[in-house]
Amino acid sequence: MKSVPLNAYPRTAARHAGVKKLRENGRVPAVIYGRLGKPENLELKTKEIETLIHHSASEIVLVDLSVDKDSARPKRLALVQEVQHHPLTGGVLHVDFHEVAETEQVTVTIPVEAVGEAAGVKSGGGVLEHVLHKLRVRALPKDLPEVLSVDVSHLEIGQSIHIGDIKPTAGVEILGDKKLSVFAVAAPVTEAREAAEAAAATGTAEVEMIKEKKEEGAEGAAAPAAAKGGEKAAADKGGDKKPAEKKK
Repeated sequence: MKSVPLNAYPRTAARHAGVKKLRENGRVPAVIYGRLGKPENLELKTKEIETLIHHSASEIVLVDLSVDKDSARPKRLALVQEVQHHPLTGGVLHVDFHEVAETEQVTVTIPVEAVGEAAGVKSGGGVLEHVLHKLRVRALPKDLPEVLSVDVSHLEIGQSIHIGDIKPTAGVEILGDKKLSVFAVAAPVTEAREAAEAAAATGTAEVEMIKEKKEEGAEGAAAPAAAKGGEKAAADKGGDKKPAEKKK
């Protein structure tokens, strides 16, 4: 992964009001951490970081961070570890950087994309299922891929590509269960199959409705029975009373 230059500035604003004002002035709060130094609060120009992310294959970006007015460590190699976005506008709200060394292996999550058209889709009308959209990889920063491209053109209906089948570039290790499917080609859904599934769903719903009606009927029958039993008990109780003896 090729590193991209990015400017950063020391940040003093930490409270909510200060951070809000920071964003209003076209800046984004950030933090950098890692084994090479203590965590430090930074700020970035909103336009610069949004442009950088927009033109990258994913939000996992390797940057050459230039920290303004830092004579001791003006240049730092870092990975964009996490980006927080506004839920409505999508704008960048906060960025986490993980400082790394050129000789240090790092583990990151990389997006996976399909290359080509599966044979089972092209000629058999099958459906390509993208099971895992991201995979964890381990490598030196310079060897990290921006995206894992997987050729699916040979897949026929019923065939899959597992994690263990993917051959990464030199220096990259793909982590995870090797037997997990990443891509698979499923058989086409025919009209008969759709009708059968719909009929099965309808049958299940009818059974549940009948069951509910039976339960409601049982509850309704139990209530009058209980009431009748109560009336009978009261009548019996009243009948047991002996007439009072007349005074002589």
